Amino acid sequence: MTPKSPMDRRTFVRSLSAAAAASLAGPAAAAARAPGRSALEPVGIQLYTVRSLLSADVEGTIAAIAGIGYKEVEFAGLAGRTAAGMRAILERNGIRAVASHHSMRDVREGWPKVLEDANALGQRYVLVASLGGADRASLDGIRAVADAFNRAGEAAKAAGLQFAYHNHDFEFRAIDGVMPYDLLLERCDAQLVQMEMDLFWIVNGGQDPLSYFAKHPGRFPLVHVKDRTADGQMVNVGAGVIDFRGILGRASQAGIRHWLVEHDRPSDPLADVRASYEYLRGI
Repeated sequence: MTPKSPMDRRTFVRSLSAAAAASLAGPAAAAARAPGRSALEPVGIQLYTVRSLLSADVEGTIAAIAGIGYKEVEFAGLAGRTAAGMRAILERNGIRAVASHHSMRDVREGWPKVLEDANALGQRYVLVASLGGADRASLDGIRAVADAFNRAGEAAKAAGLQFAYHNHDFEFRAIDGVMPYDLLLERCDAQLVQMEMDLFWIVNGGQDPLSYFAKHPGRFPLVHVKDRTADGQMVNVGAGVIDFRGILGRASQAGIRHWLVEHDRPSDPLADVRASYEYLRGI
């Protein structure tokens, strides 16, 4: 179907709040959480957020991230380091790699190296970060991408890894009456191709994350935790209108295992990721 744009913000927030109340109010949820421990722990970060700092000082930036409290990272490149070298830096700082972002070119031309590096880093997931050009221009392009994803996922599985795809908002703009994201979910093998839901971008595309969790349970092991104002600005987590408590209330249904903070355009990267971390620690 054609997505509504802009989305009815009040309806979206009410739906998330209702889910939160139903899922978090019960004693079982409270009992499952250790005193003083956030239900979101361990909180991770997509290192694209601090790319400007990594380009100048890899070791210092990773140490700073660890100092804030982050325990997991997702890569968008290795800032000139080898996989083994980067893993050593992470281990010195008590951080583990869980995932990495890659391009369709990597899938088509360099996938064995991607899988090799992923295993060297000790991560579980390898992802395609986005689509461009002909890959997203038509339904035939989306179908071809889905088939390529299935092949990449099969190779990842053979290497002991899990393939996934990260959305933006173009996937929620209908082409000939079909939503590209829905076509990907339908055509991709659920065992070979899972999803990393970017919460900002799906809301920006006029869609409700909870609806996708309900329609495709267990399909979303990773989420990008990023916030959005009512008028569409990307802000630190907790400074916008997305109800993360509501999303947390559906984490089991969605299959979420990793909560990865991201901000595409941070004004002060370390201050921004600290603010997001502190908000999430309070949930």
